[in-house]
Amino acid sequence: MINSEPLISVGIYEHESESRVCFNGPFQGPDGAILQGDHLVRLEGRELILSDASSQRLARGCELSFRAAGGSTFTLRDVTIGIHFHWERKEDQTFEGSLRLVANADGTITAINDVSVELYLKSVISSEMSAEAPMELLRAHAITSRSWLVAMLERQKAFKNTDGPARRGRETDEEIVRWYDREDHTAFDVCADDHCQRYQGITKIISTAAEQAVLDTRGVFLVYRGEICDARFYKACGGRTELFENSWEPTPIPYLRSVSDAMTDHPVIETEEEAEKWVFSSPASFCNTTEGNILRQVLPSFDQETTDFYRWKVTYSQEQIAELLRTKSGFDFGKVMDLIPIQRGPSGRIFRLKIVGTKKTIIVGKELEIRRWLSKSHLYSGAFVVRTERDGNGVPTTFTLHGAGWGHGVGLCQIGAAAMASKGFKAEEIVKHYFRGAELQKVY
Repeated sequence: MINSEPLISVGIYEHESESRVCFNGPFQGPDGAILQGDHLVRLEGRELILSDASSQRLARGCELSFRAAGGSTFTLRDVTIGIHFHWERKEDQTFEGSLRLVANADGTITAINDVSVELYLKSVISSEMSAEAPMELLRAHAITSRSWLVAMLERQKAFKNTDGPARRGRETDEEIVRWYDREDHTAFDVCADDHCQRYQGITKIISTAAEQAVLDTRGVFLVYRGEICDARFYKACGGRTELFENSWEPTPIPYLRSVSDAMTDHPVIETEEEAEKWVFSSPASFCNTTEGNILRQVLPSFDQETTDFYRWKVTYSQEQIAELLRTKSGFDFGKVMDLIPIQRGPSGRIFRLKIVGTKKTIIVGKELEIRRWLSKSHLYSGAFVVRTERDGNGVPTTFTLHGAGWGHGVGLCQIGAAAMASKGFKAEEIVKHYFRGAELQKVY
């Protein structure tokens, strides 16, 4: 286990044709020169060319590094956030720490921010949580995010000289099983988007409360049997959390088991009848809330475009779902005849779904891949049941998905945690509710 604060590399973006950066104070450039103000980096062949605002060339190379002098910050222009999600957009983002720009083999540029864990967390908590959030929620999230991040770093080191942990899944003519994890990144430790943790540097105002929550919990981790916990989180479980192995590699993790998100014990979903009853009900749960003051704690302004997270519905016509599946899966199913759940987890989330078409039939998994195939961005969750309307020949005309929750459902439920904090639960009680059997330990 670590004993000091690590430095991490955060991929701000990949595959951009050029990088526009403003150094908001003195930075030491690749040749040792001090840089300030607006600069442009573009590709010329396989090399990056750094120019100033007057188009004077200052440096070139396959990788350009810029180190802050005296706590200066830098701003990257037109960073895409929410990639492939319904709220995708561009914004300028400002960061602490150092900047690296790397030329890729495909003729694009990757921007990497090298920063300390605690500075990174200060930004993550402010990006994930509102400044209005109660201190216990901010502390709980700081502990969770720190644990997830450093567990990932430790995992990368453990598998550095091996083929790595089992991941990505398997594919046959009859079944495709895929999952996506942080090990998907090779050029840096974590990305800045929701695939890892939402990180926007100091673009948004860092709230005093978020900064204090990180300081209060500095070096504190969730630990299970001497190892830092792989502490996952998401928006809303829908009433019950999910098993780790149903979303990622098929290795059960004791502290990432399914728990009821309520003071009472909601039943485990085991049959299709139980799944249907579950999604068409609205049982009392910590994350079953429409209270604006709680939702504002967890949902930044662009996420508040979505309010139907606990129970939701989406309807596709035959033409829409056939085209969607053709686009997202790469297969032509012809007319889609059925969507049949093969396996569900205890939260009701489907992790094996059979898609029956007139031209092709295949089973797809895991949960995130199902969500990816059935939405232009990502379906809110895999916990859904299907209602189908058919014409006189038995061909479906519409598919309506009735679902529960928002996200993969493994680990900490952000909206549930916010509700718990508003009810007076302490940070330790919150994280121990979602990560059963884990303990808190100050590591550095």
